[in-house]
Amino acid sequence: MDEKNDAVKFGPRIRYASDIEADDERRGRLGLNRSTTQQSSSSMSIRSESRPRSLSRRRTVDPATALPVTYRTVSIEINETKEREYALARAAKEKATEHAVAELNELQWHTISPDELFTRLRTSPTQGLSGEQAQRGIVEYGRNVPSKPKSQLPQKIFAYFFAGFGSILLIASILVFVSWKPLGQPPQKANLALAIVLLLVFFIQAAFNAWQDFSSGRVMASITTMLPDSCLVLRDGAQIQVMAVDLVPGDVLFIKTGNKLPADVRFVQISTDAKFDRSILTGESLPISGTVESTDDNYLETRCIGLQGTHCSAGSGLGVVVATGDRTVFGRIAKLTNKPKSGNTPLQNEVLRFVLIIVSLALTMIVVVIIVWAALIRRKYPTWITVPTLIVDCVSVAVAFIPEGLPIALTASLTITANLMRKNKILCKSLKTVETLGAVSVICSDKTGTLTKNQMFVTECTVGSQKFQPASARDQMVRDKENLHGGAKNNAVDQVRSLSALCNAGEFDAATNSYPLHERRINGDATDQAILRFSESFAPVQDIRYLWTKVFELAFNSKNKFMIRVFSLARSDGLFTAVSEDEGGNWTTKDLLLTIKGAPDILLERCGFYTNDQGQTVPLDNQAKAILNGIKDEWSSQGKRVILLARRILPASTLTALPSTTAFEKEAMKHASSGLTLVGLVGIVDPPRDEILDVVRTLRGAGVRIFMVTGDFKLTAQAIATECGIITNPSESVQDVSALVRDRYTVKGSEKKERPDSIDTDHPTSIILSGPELITLNEEQWEQLCLYDEIVFARTTPEQKLRIVKEFQARSNIVGMTGDGVNDAPSLKAADIGIALGSGSDIAIEASDMVLLESFSAVVHALQYGRVVNDNLKKTIIYLLPAGSFSEFWPIFSSVVWGLPQILSSFLMIIICCFTDCAAAITIAYEKPEADVLLRRPRDPKKDRLVGWKLLLHAFGFYGVIECLCSFAMSYWYAQRKGVPFSALWLKYGALPADINADHATAVLNEASSIYFVNLVVMQWFTLMAIRTRRLSIFQQPPALNKLTQNLYLFPAILFALAAVFFFCYVPAFQSSLNTTKIPVEHFFLPMCFGLVVLAADEARKYAVRRWPKGLLAKMAW
Repeated sequence: MDEKNDAVKFGPRIRYASDIEADDERRGRLGLNRSTTQQSSSSMSIRSESRPRSLSRRRTVDPATALPVTYRTVSIEINETKEREYALARAAKEKATEHAVAELNELQWHTISPDELFTRLRTSPTQGLSGEQAQRGIVEYGRNVPSKPKSQLPQKIFAYFFAGFGSILLIASILVFVSWKPLGQPPQKANLALAIVLLLVFFIQAAFNAWQDFSSGRVMASITTMLPDSCLVLRDGAQIQVMAVDLVPGDVLFIKTGNKLPADVRFVQISTDAKFDRSILTGESLPISGTVESTDDNYLETRCIGLQGTHCSAGSGLGVVVATGDRTVFGRIAKLTNKPKSGNTPLQNEVLRFVLIIVSLALTMIVVVIIVWAALIRRKYPTWITVPTLIVDCVSVAVAFIPEGLPIALTASLTITANLMRKNKILCKSLKTVETLGAVSVICSDKTGTLTKNQMFVTECTVGSQKFQPASARDQMVRDKENLHGGAKNNAVDQVRSLSALCNAGEFDAATNSYPLHERRINGDATDQAILRFSESFAPVQDIRYLWTKVFELAFNSKNKFMIRVFSLARSDGLFTAVSEDEGGNWTTKDLLLTIKGAPDILLERCGFYTNDQGQTVPLDNQAKAILNGIKDEWSSQGKRVILLARRILPASTLTALPSTTAFEKEAMKHASSGLTLVGLVGIVDPPRDEILDVVRTLRGAGVRIFMVTGDFKLTAQAIATECGIITNPSESVQDVSALVRDRYTVKGSEKKERPDSIDTDHPTSIILSGPELITLNEEQWEQLCLYDEIVFARTTPEQKLRIVKEFQARSNIVGMTGDGVNDAPSLKAADIGIALGSGSDIAIEASDMVLLESFSAVVHALQYGRVVNDNLKKTIIYLLPAGSFSEFWPIFSSVVWGLPQILSSFLMIIICCFTDCAAAITIAYEKPEADVLLRRPRDPKKDRLVGWKLLLHAFGFYGVIECLCSFAMSYWYAQRKGVPFSALWLKYGALPADINADHATAVLNEASSIYFVNLVVMQWFTLMAIRTRRLSIFQQPPALNKLTQNLYLFPAILFALAAVFFFCYVPAFQSSLNTTKIPVEHFFLPMCFGLVVLAADEARKYAVRRWPKGLLAKMAW
């Protein structure tokens, strides 16, 4: 798809400098549209390229909705410079961010006069820059685009090949090639085959590494553009359209209503009505006026500076560009996210540790082999192991100890898990981060856009066709009750507040009835909470509900997009609070009132009537519908949730089913499909996410502490945290910075503590701190702070978010950071795993490791999958080690030390590692989570290792010993029956008795080798079933016939292993070149018996672990 089509489909994307240079020739002068300087101010415009903005991809985020948060918080950072300098003497700060803030603090563009500004930038208010100056400016300052991150392709390619076991495989292949030629006399075809297979595995592993990096990398596009495409500037005395990327400092920019600023500008002319929307920046709902003179010493607070990405909501003006590209405030912050993360993920560290363990064991055994050869065999049995044979033996030791299929299995396992997460709308940018999430012990979550949708109250409502704010609606209700209109009371507002209370599933918690309204706790979803508080602000909800009796309820669901409640009248004085007087006059005692609340786009077409300004029910004509549609569209465009409230009287004579019967649902749906009376619309500023309480509860149950990190004020942050369940203590029990003492010796239990193993849900400790307080904390106070169960960090800057992340990391916590704004990006990058929302800003998505595409509740699924993948990786390793390492090593060791023939060829070792075992190992990634996966404490990477002594003991000392002994026994038992007794081989170093024909012995031993191979393959099937669970019985987690636990992929993997046996042992071409043979049929069934013994023994072990959880076997359990 070409660039133009990309732009139409996805909206504008970021244009890096290299892209622009390539486009220069194609673009030519098409972007230049000249006009005279005599044009009126009304013609001044900043023009974007013509393209369908409505087709932009999922909420393509621009600076107007994302960047100002960062600017505001950094602004506070600048204001706190003196405090920070004092605190820096006792606390380490992030140098990169400090440098950016220091630079902003030193800027003077807002403090100098316009005349001096023109002089410094060598520009003119009447002529602007010349074309030559603009070209020099591009050379000096660069294009008005963010810097492109440096490519690390050479390092990536090197890692593809040599990460993990790659270097060992390559060296081994070269050595075997040398053993084949020139050292081989004569060259052995088996050595050539082994060398080729090792080289093939080396390239396959590299290909898998490259594939997983490519597949995960292409998931995310680069940061989409946040800049207008073109703008109107003054150059050479004429207004011309130029591409925004070609702006340079000194350009005189024309600004009018609706323009987004493409760079940081200093206003030099401004109309009296000029307004600039900085609502997200300042937290103020109204736009601020633009000025020519500075209003504040703070560069981000003064009104004479227009910041890149903000937009002009009214008026017009003239500005001089003072910063472009990375020099803008946005550019300085975005630059922080381009820095790569330092350090490895827990998974990378664990795999590296496992590689070191395996390589150490392999090298130790190779040294043993060389010593035995040099000290004994070379002198006494020089023909038994020649130099080429020694090389092959050493390579065989490496092949035996290194499970070559592990990198492939690990990569495939992570890919499978990432795809499963994608099905749950969880997008992983790097597969390694999947496992990292399983070790997360702390989640620091941004509030706005992550924990909340915005705020949590009704801001506007309609009464008839008029719009009211809640306070003015209350005043109107009082006036209506006092004034008569034609002898009838106007109860229009009363109907809105009554329906808000009746058609509402929310309930006030009686324990908080004495609290102020905004502090009272409500049980119900977020929408009901907002509307119930709205109704309560008019009069007590309980008074209205006392007048009516609920007889039926249909809860809100995403399919219908509405809820229904049906009521009977309990007291006659309640009738005229909910319906108009003309309707109430026809009411009978058995009539019912159907109330409905939901999405206007669904319900408006079902309405045939509406309540007018006087409280009368009148037909909903096209004019009224157009007005209401306009209000709905207006509120929706402002980002508000719009709810329609309607009702319908159900005469008893029209009912065909009673509310107490199941058939009434269909009856209610029928009546709700048409003829409704629209009572009002309610506009809600979005409350906390509906699912956040359950998410927080689940995370706490999983031992994960979740903290709020926000730029909001303390009280707002605390209120939101309480509604979200992050703070569970009453407000009087929430501590502040005074609870953190500076002297450790004055604190009880002053010794340094480890991170808590679990959260005290009965008596949690809660604290709330602000950003300015954070910078005063010393090391001892951070030690105390990091032990709290519930923390809210309010009024924080991007720098302080980084500090919070690093302080928790320094205390053995694996930190997850969630956020969606530009101000979250640096901390998302610094966290062990950054989690962004799909609805968030593109910079946040770019900086993150994982993206929740739909709901924040997906973080629970992500946590579950993260823990499951760790479990499944353990299972993969413990499955690969018994046959792929332990049972392959002993044939080599017995050949070198005890003079026995190598009973398993090096080639068949590779077949086990990369074919028969690898296929089954990959299917382990599909294992379902065990029952307690979200009830365990987070895995501590320093203690709960991916590969520890318990796992190695179980893999080698249990499965490995049984499989190895059984395979040896079957092989030599077969040789004994074929006339080659074990005694004729033990310590003989190739010297056969005279009565045994050498060719016959070779043929028998080749068959014995194939028997050893088949015995391992078949026993591994039963080991596969045994390692599926760590503590549960196979009957509790069956592999089939139970959708919650089954893994049907195991059985094709077993069939694949069986097919590999027949392919390599029964195809004549392989038999002749690789010395494999057919085997007697009983040697397929005997290992099945041995496998059943392994499975039964492991079942007994798991039973003991469950029965005696503190016993010896439980302590040794992997």
